[in-house]
Amino acid sequence: MSASSQTPIDEPPSADDDSSKAVSKKAAKKEAAKQEKLRRRQEAAAESAISSLNVEDDPLSANYGDVPLSDLQSKEVKSIENWTQVGSLTPELKDKYVILRGRVQTIRAVGKKMAFLVVREKGFTVQCVLSEQPELVSRQMVKYVDGLSRESIVDVEGVVSVPNVAIKGASQQVEIQVRKVYCISKAMPTLPINIEDAARSEAEIDKALQAGEQLVRVNQDTRLNYRVLDMRTPANQGIFRIQCQVSTMFRQFLLDENFVEIHTPKLIGGSSEGGASVFRLDYKGQPACLAQSPQLHKQMAICGDFGRVFEIGPVFRAEDSYTHRHLCEFTGLDVEMEIKTHYSEVMDIVDRLFVAMFDSLNEKCKKALEAVDKQYPFEPLKYLRKTLRLTFEEGIQMLKDAGVEIDPLGDLNTEAERKLGQLVLEKYGTEFYILHRYPLAVRPFYTMPCYDNPTYSNSFDVFIRGEEIISGAQRVHVPEFLAERAQACGIDVKTIETYIDSFRYGAPPHGGFGVGLERVVMLFCGLNNIRKTSLFPRDPQRIAP
Repeated sequence: MSASSQTPIDEPPSADDDSSKAVSKKAAKKEAAKQEKLRRRQEAAAESAISSLNVEDDPLSANYGDVPLSDLQSKEVKSIENWTQVGSLTPELKDKYVILRGRVQTIRAVGKKMAFLVVREKGFTVQCVLSEQPELVSRQMVKYVDGLSRESIVDVEGVVSVPNVAIKGASQQVEIQVRKVYCISKAMPTLPINIEDAARSEAEIDKALQAGEQLVRVNQDTRLNYRVLDMRTPANQGIFRIQCQVSTMFRQFLLDENFVEIHTPKLIGGSSEGGASVFRLDYKGQPACLAQSPQLHKQMAICGDFGRVFEIGPVFRAEDSYTHRHLCEFTGLDVEMEIKTHYSEVMDIVDRLFVAMFDSLNEKCKKALEAVDKQYPFEPLKYLRKTLRLTFEEGIQMLKDAGVEIDPLGDLNTEAERKLGQLVLEKYGTEFYILHRYPLAVRPFYTMPCYDNPTYSNSFDVFIRGEEIISGAQRVHVPEFLAERAQACGIDVKTIETYIDSFRYGAPPHGGFGVGLERVVMLFCGLNNIRKTSLFPRDPQRIAP
């Protein structure tokens, strides 16, 4: 993975900015006091509402209320066939009696006899209407619902109706005429962050500012501190469903291409990638480290005659990279395969795999992509049916022709990658392409040099929107040459003896590549920070929650 010097857009003020820190601290205290005052007010209001309910005098009291713990302890087996997901509520269900479960998103009382309750489930929302009616809905029931706290989990039963006008405050264009409502889990009256605030786009905030109104902006660190709440937003529900589809498509495509899924150890005796970016630990008195990739073991699997293998698993990098695209732990999508004649066979797999993946995302994740786009607007990815391939020298020449000064035998930095991505888009109309025949000096020790010029290598990187997502290559499969390359790269050969020995028993020519799952999703969705696509990010400053 190439390094990047760009810092995240949500980075806090620098340590030497004392005035900013002082102002920030003062503002934080003021905000904390404000939130505490609001919490007390909400608690008092809730208690007042509850105390004023004459539930015992209500003949309809069995139709609402808090469900006792004993009823939630799997006491009785019941059919769940009658339950309906919020996302499945459509006008076709008009006049049907449904049961659903979701979170209280908003409550709006209209006098004492009527209330609107918006219930959310998995990013979808529906408006539920409570209106006082003899033998159906009591005034106490309306008041009970009005006293529920946001994000509490409720069970709602009622009849589906279709209003004559569009519903602006919910995703589903139907209403539920409520007959019963039960709270099965109460949320605290005051939340650290409000879902409505966390789901707001920058465009909405800017528009409000122009109108003289100030809306809450939830910054990246606050989101990650309260990730359980943050992941409830429609955009985040979309992001991680898209991520699920990426890994699903990755697995299914490769299985269809006769690859075997394997699971390699994450505790290893020596560095798998070289360099200093490795987490070292004590393993029962022996030095060990967390695997920087499954590289060594997936190659050993090829030597074990599996032919074609892949893995989806955690990867650890102890890099001090405070950038928008680096993490200390991420999910690696790794592939290794025998080569018959040329390393272009590996690039062929990359080509077909990712075109199929992009097609699948656009077809099967439309609602998820719309949810992401609403909060984080982006242009759909431009890609070709046959993926563009350029040599490293061709890429360098394009940069030179554009007036960019660059080392012809060095790695591309972030600025050069982005510039080249821009040039490729302008010339070839694609934001997804392969750059191959990299200089050998910037590749790992196990990379095969080019036959015609050992200054270059049989390796490649793949880019989306001007940023690298894949590193791949043909591997060195001759043990003596492999040991020589390892020593030249400063690696203690003794720490990888079992790896090198595996090639002494006969090893076919082979190659492969590694992909960062979070980076693929980030770039496909045009997001600005990889922390948005990592469920619980681990970077140099974060190991919680």
